[in-house]
Amino acid sequence: MEYSHDDAGLLQQPIGYWSWAAYDAVVTRTRGALASIGTTQPQWWILAQVARAEEVRTRDEVTRTLRGYLSVGDEALAEEIDTTVARGWIAQDDEGRLALTPEGLEFFGRAEALQKQLWDERHDGISDEEYLATLKVLQRFIHNTGGRAWHH
Repeated sequence: MEYSHDDAGLLQQPIGYWSWAAYDAVVTRTRGALASIGTTQPQWWILAQVARAEEVRTRDEVTRTLRGYLSVGDEALAEEIDTTVARGWIAQDDEGRLALTPEGLEFFGRAEALQKQLWDERHDGISDEEYLATLKVLQRFIHNTGGRAWHH
């Protein structure tokens, strides 16, 4: 890989720009790939929350978990949950409990396989140690600037 600058030049580069450029590239690629199979990134998050839950999750629980993801917010999540129900991927009972339908389980499998491909694509040539160091450095930037991440 050819970098934009030599090491001395990279040390002078603004983290705000490069973290935004990485965000934009990853999110654009992810959303485009998910759109190619007929879903959105928030719908994927919802399906994953329901499919991977050890216990049945309610609509409110899923919303509380996801509301901070890329600042999507409660209103947009409500619409996305409604869409997953309308598409027949998720069933919702009278108490707001969510469950994958057979169609949802099949679609989740397809989307999960795509997400695995995207993960492998993004991580090509990046060791686990480099990835870990990158996340720790980004979290330190968030901490140092008084920012908040989803886990706060």
